[in-house]
Amino acid sequence: MRLHLPSTVLTITMSVFPVSQAADPSDAFPLVTRRVQGWVDRGYYKGCSVWIAQGDRVLYQKSIGDHSPHAEIYIASAGKWLGAAAMLAVVDEGKLSLDDPVSKWLPEFAGDPKGRATVRQLFSHTSGYFPYQPQDNPPDNYQTIAESVAHLLPLPQRCAPGERFEYGGLAMQVAGRIVEVVTGQTWEEAFQQCIAGPLGMTRTRFTPVDPGHIPVIGGGAVSTLSDYARFITMIADGGVYQGRRVLSEKSVDEMLSDQVRGAIVQREELVERFRGHTHNGVYGLGMWREELDQANRATIISSPSWAGTYPWIDRTHDIRGVLIGHVDTSVAGKAKFSGFWTSPVLTNLVRAQLAWDMPSSLANYEQGVAPAQGADLAYEAAGAGEPVILLHGHSFDRRMWDPQFAALARHHRVIRYDLRGYGLSDKPVEGRNFRHADDLAALMDALKIKKAHVIGLSLGGFVVGDFIALHPDRILSATISAGSVYTGPGSHELTGDALIERLAAVEQTRKQGIKELKSRWTEGLLQGCGHHANRLRGPLTEMIREWSAWQPLHVEPPHLLGRRAIELIRHGKPAFPVLWIAGANDRYEKSVEEYKAVLPQMKLVVLEDAGHLSSLEQPDAFTDAVLRQTRGDVPRPATMPAD
Repeated sequence: MRLHLPSTVLTITMSVFPVSQAADPSDAFPLVTRRVQGWVDRGYYKGCSVWIAQGDRVLYQKSIGDHSPHAEIYIASAGKWLGAAAMLAVVDEGKLSLDDPVSKWLPEFAGDPKGRATVRQLFSHTSGYFPYQPQDNPPDNYQTIAESVAHLLPLPQRCAPGERFEYGGLAMQVAGRIVEVVTGQTWEEAFQQCIAGPLGMTRTRFTPVDPGHIPVIGGGAVSTLSDYARFITMIADGGVYQGRRVLSEKSVDEMLSDQVRGAIVQREELVERFRGHTHNGVYGLGMWREELDQANRATIISSPSWAGTYPWIDRTHDIRGVLIGHVDTSVAGKAKFSGFWTSPVLTNLVRAQLAWDMPSSLANYEQGVAPAQGADLAYEAAGAGEPVILLHGHSFDRRMWDPQFAALARHHRVIRYDLRGYGLSDKPVEGRNFRHADDLAALMDALKIKKAHVIGLSLGGFVVGDFIALHPDRILSATISAGSVYTGPGSHELTGDALIERLAAVEQTRKQGIKELKSRWTEGLLQGCGHHANRLRGPLTEMIREWSAWQPLHVEPPHLLGRRAIELIRHGKPAFPVLWIAGANDRYEKSVEEYKAVLPQMKLVVLEDAGHLSSLEQPDAFTDAVLRQTRGDVPRPATMPAD
């Protein structure tokens, strides 16, 4: 699927950017606008700017809050990418090799185990050095890079070079000192000559973050949106900017290649935490390899920072993007918001927007982001009339409802959204409890919906059950498919032996690899689809491949009520219509019996030639059953046996 950009696309000249065409910034990526606007509205940023291009064409440029494209911002770890480029430019000049050991250029490291680390390892967090200056050592208020290296020299080695990946940046100071020795320039002079000057980055420099400190190469750069856009363009174009070669093609390839090289990568590094990948090739030189293709080539590369700036390149779609801003820690800290962990969602939002089929025949179509407690929920809506809200199953996202969305929107205002932890919505945080049912209520509040018909399949069915228990006053009717009384992870707090067992299971999943888990899960679901499997293989595989797999990689906080839902429903005695849609090939009898005991008004429809994924296996019959429920049509179609 491809998004057709709005008819309001403009062709204008933007001299501050390295490209010549731009789309209307309000229309091209509304999900990006609304997500970033939400961060500003909550006070996480006072303001920030975003730039997105595809090839030589700017698709999006927007400043939100108190910000402008020319605002100079401390970009923290996003400067690592700039530093790596400067170092590689010196390599291109033949003055330095990536495989030179530290001791070759800094004689004070001779005989020191740290002297065996190579320049390559210094910029890939595999040197074996401390990642940060330990607090119990002399304060790092040095005035020169030479002095900073002198402070680092007495520190013990953490491990052998190449043994372990530890993200930080202290070792980059040593690489910077080597660049000074081989060039005869200060680090800042070398950076300006090799990178900033050729790219016209007139407002980018390495500068002290605090008074009295030498610039830290791993986190002490200042830049602007317009400057960093030039840098990203050069990297995306293989080292060339406006016809001039800044870095050799070989150096760009080295930057993007796996430089971890088999070193141990600890749990919860960026790629696993955000992308759900458990591979080891997570880092190149100064940048993360967020996503890999089958040949181990990086397809998404980035350099996120704790301060909030996030530059990235999506090589699959030739997308280049920069979010630049500085997190207000006094607000973000209280909310446990991290730009480092959160900003990579922008790559997903852009990809989704490019792939989204915008149904031209649907009235009132919109895409948006709704705030919930501690998370943003991405949704899609269309149509008019009584609201219908669709809740997807585990490992899926809102696209699961493709067969129903347009059909239901002819009669209703239909909303489908990504549950927390899935699709384009935010991920949960380990140790922070939430409920999917409360997220649904927050979504309704954001969209000013008092009551709705709620429809859920599998995990979505569990959530509908919880919603009946917790928010019965918000329901017009409820439809559950392939649900049950859920008692697994996330239905209660894990302690003691149960917690130990869960941690062991998470570690086993990591060792086996999430790719293997996704493959087994996909094939299991397809096997249950019978002769529908060939038709459904593509959509299921795509959704599960893009699923972050946050759930099997974490101790899930309680987010479902489990058996407590039945007791609350029994006590509340809700009287609105309830429908259960079951696939004849699925196991549904016990769950139906348990719910029927507390919801005597519940009706059962069984779809023949369908299993667990009845909405996808028998889409027309499923839609027909839902419409009869939501429109108060009592007679059942002949294809569905009455209960």
